[in-house]
Amino acid sequence: MSSSFENMNEVLNLQKKKFINDGPPSIELRIDRLNRLKSMLIENRYELTDALSSDFGSRSKNASLLSDVYTVLPEITNAINNIKRWTKDEKRSSNKPFSLFGAKSYIRYEPLGTIGMISPWNFPVNLAFGPLASIFAAGNQVMHKPSELTPATAALMKELCDKAYDQDEFATFLGGPETGEAFSKLNFDHLLYTGSGNVGKHVMHAAAQNLVPVTLELGGKSPVVVGNSADIKATAKRVMFGKTMNAGQICLAPDYVMVHKDKKDEFISEAENAVADYYPDIKNNDDYTSIINERHFNRLNELIDDAREKGATINQINPSNEDFTQQEFFKIPPTIITNTSDDMRVMTEEIFGPVLPVVEFTEVKEALDSINSKDRPLGLYYFGTDKNEQSNVLNNTSSGGVTINNVVGHIQQQDLPFGGVGPSGMGRYHSQDGFKNFSNARAVFKDVPFFMDNLAFGMIRPPYKEGFENFIKKILK
Repeated sequence: MSSSFENMNEVLNLQKKKFINDGPPSIELRIDRLNRLKSMLIENRYELTDALSSDFGSRSKNASLLSDVYTVLPEITNAINNIKRWTKDEKRSSNKPFSLFGAKSYIRYEPLGTIGMISPWNFPVNLAFGPLASIFAAGNQVMHKPSELTPATAALMKELCDKAYDQDEFATFLGGPETGEAFSKLNFDHLLYTGSGNVGKHVMHAAAQNLVPVTLELGGKSPVVVGNSADIKATAKRVMFGKTMNAGQICLAPDYVMVHKDKKDEFISEAENAVADYYPDIKNNDDYTSIINERHFNRLNELIDDAREKGATINQINPSNEDFTQQEFFKIPPTIITNTSDDMRVMTEEIFGPVLPVVEFTEVKEALDSINSKDRPLGLYYFGTDKNEQSNVLNNTSSGGVTINNVVGHIQQQDLPFGGVGPSGMGRYHSQDGFKNFSNARAVFKDVPFFMDNLAFGMIRPPYKEGFENFIKKILK
């Protein structure tokens, strides 16, 4: 059942009233909220993976345990272990000469209040409860709108969170696009949205009506650059593992591969071998995830058809030669596309599925020029051992994050911030960067003691005396 704007606004007012009346939550309460989150995940991990499998039609329960449960736990543990350090006042220097007279400056990290959170369908547990570690550590309350495209998982998350938290701590609202639209218009203290860039524009526009600051975790076309110094077999294994995980329905999935023309055939051959090792059969293999629904299934097939019609070569990796024209679930085998051109949709749109264009280059500069002709991506991946080439790639591109000699890996590092740049997003979370993102960095200045008033301020107060300019030139260097 959809939630109305009035109902959601009532809960928001309840949370804001509690925050005003009770003040910032203690460190002990924040740790308690984090421990409840951790226990909830561990105790209900199998129910969550069952719900995920139900929503996708076919999704590996082991893969779900890895991606949506166990990878979240270190985030929570890290926050619990470091929250006392993160919340300490951060000393800053004060201007001279006042610092010499006892003036003090520091930053006090305070909760913002209520954070709105709109989470996506591709990793519905991870991308809700992962950021929640930072949000709770910062002392905030939360209102959550999960995706309607994973209804079983969303309903279960609401049920579990309603048991674990009071409504004035954490509240979940179910519903479709209308609920999401109303949710994004609420006067939150901050709004986190994870999803597509097209919807992100609407969310940001709605939030702007109340001047609500936003963190947007979007996506884009994350490129892979394979240098000549790369181990092609290991590279293909790592790229195809990242590309086939969740059937490529990952915001950080490698979107296209750029490889030297002398290594292209070898890369494709090793990619085929890697897929055959991972998935000897696909159609009824529980380890290979379905496309989330028919609409996205059709969209991916349209991308393939568009490339074929414009002259591309389509290489479907189908180790057991299975017939996918009739199937219970919306599965698409890993598909490599070569002989691409810039007018093909697979080269202009984020793919978000198990379809991988492979583009050859002669000089690395060609690859970098191609990358820089597109929007700055969420992730960028370089494979190779040539340090000069690696520096060239890093120095002449821009992306939210980088993984060297693998894909997706930077998001898994607890102490690295995660986020996009430009059209791939804004704002960061994970660890202390997430804590700061969801905090008010309140500047505090404690001026000189009262007994030093005349000594500290006598020369800068009227009536101004001769030599005033020389004095301020000295103290304001």
